Amino acid sequence: MTQSALPPPQGVYVPAVLFFDQNEEFDIEAIKAHVLRLAQGGVTGVLVQGSNGEAQHLSHDERKQTIALTRETLDANDFQNVIIIAGTGGQSTKETKKLCADAKEAGAAYALVLTPGVWPPQMTKPNIIRFHREVADASPIPTMIYNFPTVTAGLNLDSDTIGTLATHPNIVGTKLSCGDIGKLQRLTSTVPASEFATFPGKSDVFLQGLVSGSAGVIGALPNVAPKAHLRLLKLYKEGKFEEAAKLQALLGHADWQLGNVGSIAGIKAVVSKHFGYGKPFVRGPLGPANLDAFTIDKLEELIELEKTL
Repeated sequence: MTQSALPPPQGVYVPAVLFFDQNEEFDIEAIKAHVLRLAQGGVTGVLVQGSNGEAQHLSHDERKQTIALTRETLDANDFQNVIIIAGTGGQSTKETKKLCADAKEAGAAYALVLTPGVWPPQMTKPNIIRFHREVADASPIPTMIYNFPTVTAGLNLDSDTIGTLATHPNIVGTKLSCGDIGKLQRLTSTVPASEFATFPGKSDVFLQGLVSGSAGVIGALPNVAPKAHLRLLKLYKEGKFEEAAKLQALLGHADWQLGNVGSIAGIKAVVSKHFGYGKPFVRGPLGPANLDAFTIDKLEELIELEKTL
């Protein structure tokens, strides 16, 4: 590409969970209900096939189907402005290129690319850089770097590596699910926000990220409380830092409790219980979440707030 692609705009993005029936097949109506509630909650974009979307548990056709279903649901309800980012992580360069092409065809505007983690000793810095550049060269939509050591066998891209990749004209951002604010600030202070969007991948550092120049957040907790996250962003922009810090404290506690419950299954269980759609089924080898076995007082406090906004 001769001209650099534009990064996604500042805002709240949510890696949406997928809902299944008891046979681990798509619950189409629940998926649509969830996408619609997120859009009505004001999210800037929906990440389809992030880690919360169980991407690695789906076939290529299913991955493409969920992107298309999300786009159709948004468009049918006058949310054409809501952006779709598609997770396109594969375990080979060839597969990842195919997933990026599929994402474009299904209606995604950006691709979020996970670094392959099957052979971590072989994933040297030069190989990582070569992988992401080759994918970006081939992708028909701009790509973003997804740094999530938990799901890539501990591979944790440093700010130098991501900064090197940020110079590619078709690589326009990163999601830092490592939660490293130092890394985030090194990137935001080095690469112009007009060219590269840096997002924390956790709500417990949402405000800290904004203070450090982030483009917002791409986090699991907005599956439960999108309006509360939009509220924090508004408070920050208005300079109401004391109120923003108080809300951030609640988000931090709620994010921790949601993770303790067991993020993906936990999100589904909480949404099913408190918002009246979907069942808490996940695809094996993941297991169900038992909300009664955990302390979720702060999470429930956040839900009460969400329902007032």
